[in-house]
Amino acid sequence: MSTSHKLFELAKNVIPGGVNSPVRACLSVGVDPLFIDSAQGAHLTTVDGEKLLDFVMSWGPMLLGYSHPEVQAAAAAAAAKGSSFGAPCAQEVEMADAVVRTVPSIEMVRMVSSGTEATMSALRLARGYTGRSKVLKFVGNYHGHSDSFLASAGSGLATLSIPGTPGVPEETVAHTLLAPYNDIDAVRDVFAKHGDEIAAVIVEPCAGNMGLVLPAEGFLQGLRDVTTEYGALLIFDEVITGYRASLGGAQGRFGITPDLTTLGKIIGGGYPVGAYGGKREIMERIAPCGDVYQAGTLSGNPVAMAAGLATVQLLEQADYATLEARTAALVQDVKAIFAEKSIPVQVNTVASLFTVFFAEEPVVDFESAQKADGERYASFYRQMRQSGINLAPSGYECSFTSFAHTEADYDAFLSAVRKVQF
Repeated sequence: MSTSHKLFELAKNVIPGGVNSPVRACLSVGVDPLFIDSAQGAHLTTVDGEKLLDFVMSWGPMLLGYSHPEVQAAAAAAAAKGSSFGAPCAQEVEMADAVVRTVPSIEMVRMVSSGTEATMSALRLARGYTGRSKVLKFVGNYHGHSDSFLASAGSGLATLSIPGTPGVPEETVAHTLLAPYNDIDAVRDVFAKHGDEIAAVIVEPCAGNMGLVLPAEGFLQGLRDVTTEYGALLIFDEVITGYRASLGGAQGRFGITPDLTTLGKIIGGGYPVGAYGGKREIMERIAPCGDVYQAGTLSGNPVAMAAGLATVQLLEQADYATLEARTAALVQDVKAIFAEKSIPVQVNTVASLFTVFFAEEPVVDFESAQKADGERYASFYRQMRQSGINLAPSGYECSFTSFAHTEADYDAFLSAVRKVQF
């Protein structure tokens, strides 16, 4: 019996489901999770000593690879001075300045401790700023687990087939309006009925929690136009795409300026962190400047800020174009291999993200994502893991490349794909 299996059995006695985040349980792919001991570059080592080539990269943030020496050194130096102060520190000012410098829409930023906290706080700010209550989100978009966003969400809810979730009062989600992703006409219909009640539209500019789904031509600009017309705020949830879709995130890539942006994952260099930011006049409504309250003892944590600052500074010098070209080439090779096997597949990709959908038709929204063959993905996952490749244990997630992946790593991935049989 493996150490991972023993740990999982023990964990199930003391942790609900044996995991601290549901998708990690690997239920939809029919295997036990692997417990990780360490990670370096693009590789994981399990508690059993098994080495895996990773294309999950801690769900995206490890764009520089695991245990990057400069990021680790910055975090270690900060930790040596104290792990938490609950008071201002120099690192948070430097980190805020780096975010303002690199994310086009952000003039001021507030640090928090997770992506969920960032989106929750951004919505509260939008409601406080506009004096309105409703929020429009898109079916299959996931914005963390706060109550308002769990209506028709993607990610773990979709993976586990949980329709919303018990524990969320009906009156809370009554303020959440829904529209299909990539359907600007549906958005306009919602605004025609509720426009003067809508505080904000929140969107993953590239959906990443129903698998990767790209915005249709004109969709993001349409959202910018309709929110401006009705006086609602446009919130980009860039927890996944921030610093991934480009240095300036999806907004930098597509040239659309939201009113508020939420960030997470990557801006802590792998440490727990989140942030929300935007136009100065909106952000100054947050206490203590204004009357919208939000607080957190660990917000601006010195260790996370040091690691995040080192990460952003390295990314400012990184060759995004080459990584994107290499990822695109990998995707084309994957599609060609499955075409030779006469296996229907759609592989959506942007920058250093991609998702393999076993589907006949293009995947453009949550409805089409749900038509993909989940059993085939589960088999794909298991076979790739047996070949030493770690993928997301859900077809509703993204895969990620990084600056740490080498040509040998890409070749190993393709070699594993060639072995897959259904």
